[in-house]
Amino acid sequence: MVQKRIVLRFPAGLGDQPVVYKLVKDYDLTFNILRARITPKEQGEMVMELKGTKEHYAAGIQYLRNLGVTVEPLSQDVARDDERCTHCGACVTICPTGSLWMDARTRKVVFDPEKCIACELCVRSCPPRAMKITIA
Repeated sequence: MVQKRIVLRFPAGLGDQPVVYKLVKDYDLTFNILRARITPKEQGEMVMELKGTKEHYAAGIQYLRNLGVTVEPLSQDVARDDERCTHCGACVTICPTGSLWMDARTRKVVFDPEKCIACELCVRSCPPRAMKITIA
């Protein structure tokens, strides 16, 4: 099994086609859309986690490339500098995935990078600048 987080960049005019549906139906892949900006007749971008057998994954990626979709690995992640974090909770209220949450017992902010979609909202909202973008 292959499971990867990827960035898809769609050319203009492809945003109204059932691209993800075909990945599921024709290539037996499962997906989780982490972030998307798709508008018909304009260029678009989607960050997704794609999972399937090695052969199906490769065939699905080739299908995307044949459509003119640029496929890249997700090369940025969000990390927390624990030394800078003051556990103020500003990031908790803005995190759309629940990867940042307040432990009720310790009253400390907990960060689960596996749930993070690198949307960068926490980076902008962190007063002590403990949340940072890392390039993989």
